Amino acid sequence: MDNKVLRKLEYHKIMDKLAQQASTFLGKQRVAALMPLSHIDEVNHRLQATEEASQVIRLKGHPPFSNIEDIVPALKRAKIGGMLNPKELIHIANVIYAGKRLVKFLNAVEEKELPILEHLWTQMQDLQHVEQAITQCINESGEIVDHATSALAQIRRELRLGESRVRDKLMQMIKSPNTLKKLQDGILTIRNERYVIPVKQEYRSHFGGIIHDQSSSGATLYIEPEVIVNMNNKLKEWKLKEEREIEKILIQLSHLIEEEQDNLHINLDMIGHIDFIFAKAKLSNTLQATLPKVNDQGYLKLKQARHPLIRIEDVVPCSIELGGTYTSMLITGPNTGGKTVTLKTVGLLSLMAMSGLFIPVEDGSEISVFEGVYADIGDEQSIEQNLSTFSSHLTNIIHILERMTPNSLILLDEVGAGTDPTEGAALAISIIEHIYKRQCRLIATTHYSELKAYAYDREGIINASMEFDVDTLSPTYRLLIGIPGRSNAFNIAQRLGLSQDIILDAKSKVNHADQKVDTMIANLEENRVTAEAERKEAEQIRTELQQLRHELEREKESQAQMRAKVMNKAQDEAAHLVKKAQKEAESIIQDLRKLALEEQTSMKEHKLIQAKKKLEEAIPEKEAAPKPKKKNNQKVNIEAGDEVFVEQFNQKGFVIDVINEKELTVQLGIMKMKVRKDGVELIQKKKQEQSTASRSAILKRAADDPVQMELDLRGKNVEEAYIELDRFIDECVLSNLNQMHIIHGKGTGVLRNGIQQYLRKHKYVKSLRLGEYGEGGSGVTVAQLK
Repeated sequence: MDNKVLRKLEYHKIMDKLAQQASTFLGKQRVAALMPLSHIDEVNHRLQATEEASQVIRLKGHPPFSNIEDIVPALKRAKIGGMLNPKELIHIANVIYAGKRLVKFLNAVEEKELPILEHLWTQMQDLQHVEQAITQCINESGEIVDHATSALAQIRRELRLGESRVRDKLMQMIKSPNTLKKLQDGILTIRNERYVIPVKQEYRSHFGGIIHDQSSSGATLYIEPEVIVNMNNKLKEWKLKEEREIEKILIQLSHLIEEEQDNLHINLDMIGHIDFIFAKAKLSNTLQATLPKVNDQGYLKLKQARHPLIRIEDVVPCSIELGGTYTSMLITGPNTGGKTVTLKTVGLLSLMAMSGLFIPVEDGSEISVFEGVYADIGDEQSIEQNLSTFSSHLTNIIHILERMTPNSLILLDEVGAGTDPTEGAALAISIIEHIYKRQCRLIATTHYSELKAYAYDREGIINASMEFDVDTLSPTYRLLIGIPGRSNAFNIAQRLGLSQDIILDAKSKVNHADQKVDTMIANLEENRVTAEAERKEAEQIRTELQQLRHELEREKESQAQMRAKVMNKAQDEAAHLVKKAQKEAESIIQDLRKLALEEQTSMKEHKLIQAKKKLEEAIPEKEAAPKPKKKNNQKVNIEAGDEVFVEQFNQKGFVIDVINEKELTVQLGIMKMKVRKDGVELIQKKKQEQSTASRSAILKRAADDPVQMELDLRGKNVEEAYIELDRFIDECVLSNLNQMHIIHGKGTGVLRNGIQQYLRKHKYVKSLRLGEYGEGGSGVTVAQLK
């Protein structure tokens, strides 16, 4: 890609923004080397890597890249056998630790598959043994620790002991009143790594020893007293031993780095690559950019594209489509109207996408990979530079024509400008025609009316313009596709107050064809404004209708729920009255039963039970609140046997037959009804293990069961037992059972006597007996059925 074109399209400014997002020097190096690619597979690979990083940021946040210093020079010195210093070694340990943290962070992202990032982090080598070897010898401040080796620990113990002895000896001297008056200050200090005391000039011979330094005035001498010279010599010996031991440790660690330098370079490369990918994702978030679809057919479809170097608050988005119905676009409009920005936007977004960067467009945008992007964009338009400007433009265009291929994007600003308008327009048309025949993608800006007419009737080339507000005499920076720009000179002059006579005279001197074109453009623009206003009005009406529809549906559901509440309240009141009457009836039945026992008269128990059942059945069942209508019910698979709710009759029922895709036959109580499928809501699918709620089938299965049927009535009173027993006998008869076991317990015998008395009088009971051993004894009654 031509560096001159990259500069004109301000690609380097995007790279500066990208470098700011990189966390390491390694990532910044990769940004500096980034260039657009022309192969679609490589571009898609880059974009997919950016997408993976964006997903990681959304799910887990930003990865850790801290404490990564430039260790490349240290690795080079280790490679040639040099000894690394403690700071360099601790930086290497930090890089190893950072790589380990990065791998752990990426491995923790389980929600998404990250094939590209995973390929990178799995190449990183495990160098924990190198990190541990360094950190066991060197602390974070870059100092060799005492326990690095046992020899170093012994040496430092001797050093501390020797220093303590020297300080104690000197402190004894300082504390002596006789000595203190000979000292400038009662302190200890160090000169040339040896302990000394500040002695007044006149007492220099009193202490003997060695003079190491003196003050600037010469009044103070820093003397090492003779009594500690040997002690300081001993300390010096231990310090030399310490230096040799430290050197030995550093050499060993440097050799380890030399052995692992290839793996360290691999880790550095992977860390830098991952940092670079995440920098692209961070820039995408900053620019509010999206992932475009990529093709290599020269097709561009940019929805609401924004120039990435203009603030989001200030930029006016534009939508551009190129390479489909038309391959060339001619943009006209006033100066400072946004034509050049539009050219740069298309070119820069293409370069960004080809570099693996998301672009600031709306979702659904598509961009092409080009073999070359060429641009002739210049801002010099002064009269004095007309010749040089024209020559410069023409030189650039010649360069482009020589190098362009059919899969090229060409951006020409003010094509043919800087010379005679007639010749310039003719030259511009010829250049555009040549590029068009080569099937390149072209966007050009111009002021020439001849080019508007040329594009108007040329298949594959379309006019466009930058909108200008005549009322405010300022551009709106909106791109209008399909409408050429028209001259607003007369309108502007009129609004500024120029005489109407002068304006009319000027209009009479304009070529008739130009007037016709200008009128055509004005009509097109007027039609566009009208159509856009009507579209907005239709959109507003559609939105209002949808809102009204939703409100009506909510109101309908609210009314249905209110009706259900009223019905439930009425049914609750009715149930309360029936229950009250039931209690009174039970009280009367109880009194009658007691009276019958007292008078030794016979009373038919089953009649009492039937009367009680009628009272229970008199309690009304509550209607279920209607459920909201299910949308797209045609898609629900309704089959015979399914339980459904029929909205038309507000009742539940069972599907008997599916007539066709739109109609069903439904059993509603004793009636069979033909209903529409869209007026039916599925409540429950039929159960596979049993038929649709057929009790006879359930009881038939019970008859096949080898286990004897039992009824447990323990804990119930006699009246409750009669009801349960009567139902149980009916079920056993329907199931063809010839024997049943009634569990009543022993207790006081009241329940047993009442049950046996009832069974003896029942028409389906042949005989009865108490349970035998193993059957429950007197706590169970066994009845034989007819």
